[in-house]
Amino acid sequence: MSRKIRIIIAKPGLDGHDRGAKYIARSLRDAGFEVIYTGIRQTPEQIAEAAIQEDV
Repeated sequence: MSRKIRIIIAKPGLDGHDRGAKYIARSLRDAGFEVIYTGIRQTPEQIAEAAIQEDV
């Protein structure tokens, strides 16, 4: 069995609207990808750290 492709999705900035990001994450999961969603209001540093920690 091959390893799933891992994708990180993050919502940077102060905008709290995340419907689009959640839709994309769900669609990618349904297509067989492993998705890490970090949530809203992330700084670039937080996103980079999450990517490093998740090995994405």
